[in-house]
Amino acid sequence: MDIDPRRLRYLLAVAREGGVLAAADDLQMTPSAVSQQITRLERETDRVLITRTTNGSVLTHEGQILAEAAQQIERALAEAQLQLERGEAEIHGTMRLGGFQSFLSVVIAPMLPEWRHQLPGIRFEVVEADQEPLMRSLKDGELDAAIVELDSADIPKRPPAGIVEVPLLDEPWKLVVPAGTLATDVTELGRLPLPWVGVEPSSATARAAARLSRSIGLNQPIVHRYFGTQTALALVAAGEGMTLIPMLALRGMPQDGVETVDVPGLGTRRVVLRSYARGKHAGAVLDAVLALIHEAVLKITADEAAQVS
Repeated sequence: MDIDPRRLRYLLAVAREGGVLAAADDLQMTPSAVSQQITRLERETDRVLITRTTNGSVLTHEGQILAEAAQQIERALAEAQLQLERGEAEIHGTMRLGGFQSFLSVVIAPMLPEWRHQLPGIRFEVVEADQEPLMRSLKDGELDAAIVELDSADIPKRPPAGIVEVPLLDEPWKLVVPAGTLATDVTELGRLPLPWVGVEPSSATARAAARLSRSIGLNQPIVHRYFGTQTALALVAAGEGMTLIPMLALRGMPQDGVETVDVPGLGTRRVVLRSYARGKHAGAVLDAVLALIHEAVLKITADEAAQVS
């Protein structure tokens, strides 16, 4: 078996995006070109790696093995880059970092003590806010970088003018239903009298839920409104409805009274870091912090992969 490792990135994109079309958008290629690369990879391995469904593309067991290998290669390259960047002279400055609750609490906050030790010349300031206030603060120079969430299905081809956008994480959506619902597949939702527990309409979660409803013909009403994951889980546990929650937001949260269902082909929540180019020194500070964030994300995804396996 002679595998060209460059083809693994195409399989990984399909795994993350949930389909060839979405993977092609992410890679800025035509769907035909992505399909050709997957076909060649299947020929090289003599294995079927993906199966196409009405809701997207699903990796076979062999495809998942290769996608995990692709992730390991990606992590190794990121770690090598981090080691190279840490070999440079000490950097001084302030990093005013904005973001949303689940990413800040799971990825950023636990690492701050270690980061201060690794980068003693940088002072960290963390700000939690919704996406619109974050982007205004970034534009006004009140933040050096903002971490925002996007729905992979409606990511614009280009970020706002002047913005540099760096992908941090692609994670699957999980359908959360009350315990005992006995729904093992999203196609069974039509028979369940469960409304959607609502989120802020402009959020990535709301757009993913609307897309899921359209794809399987759901017409459930929306009840309640929530902002935080803890509130959402409490409402679902009380039997008030169902909702979509990204995997990262569920990490470390009590899940008594709820069950999670996989949603193949729905795509992912994409987490990106946005910033403006503001000079060489500010760029050096951002690059150093970005390397640490990448390392923290890779550690979390590696831990989750180990738990699943």
